[in-house]
Amino acid sequence: MATAPRIAAMEVTGSRFCGSTERGRMEGWGSYTLPTGTEYRGELRDGAFHGRGALLFPGGGTFRAVWHRGVPAEGKFTFADGLEYAAERWDYCDGYDRRFYTEICSGLKPAGISQLTNLDPPRKIPEGCYDCGDGFYNPNTRTVADYELRFLRNADDEEHEWIIRTCRKAEDGALGRKPGP
Repeated sequence: MATAPRIAAMEVTGSRFCGSTERGRMEGWGSYTLPTGTEYRGELRDGAFHGRGALLFPGGGTFRAVWHRGVPAEGKFTFADGLEYAAERWDYCDGYDRRFYTEICSGLKPAGISQLTNLDPPRKIPEGCYDCGDGFYNPNTRTVADYELRFLRNADDEEHEWIIRTCRKAEDGALGRKPGP
């Protein structure tokens, strides 16, 4: 017999669970929040994600899936801006069509006004740092902080090289449209 919904402190993992339990395990519908802020909302069975449920990521992305014993059997990821990931025929920003998703939905800006990121206006990057997608990377400290400047992780050599090679860096000078006199 399932107990009434309650919030259980997950002292070992730093996670939070709100929902029903049976024999000390998560059971039925519930919400499980990881220390990273990622939250699972959905069905659980015998302590695992099982049935319909969604992972809600702090940056706004969502992975909705049908789970079987903690493993997604089928699912779909949607980015925070509404773009749905397609494993087959992924043609977003593929080299032939370099538009951002917001440009696909809302149209291109007039000539001479460049859109630098999918966000318009783009995030202001701290001096000397790079925007690496889930936060800002400081190459001096080799750390990534989220957009609220909270520590996320240390970058290894591979991630460091990838960020330096591919990500947008804080501007040394103004790029794009310059304000008139």
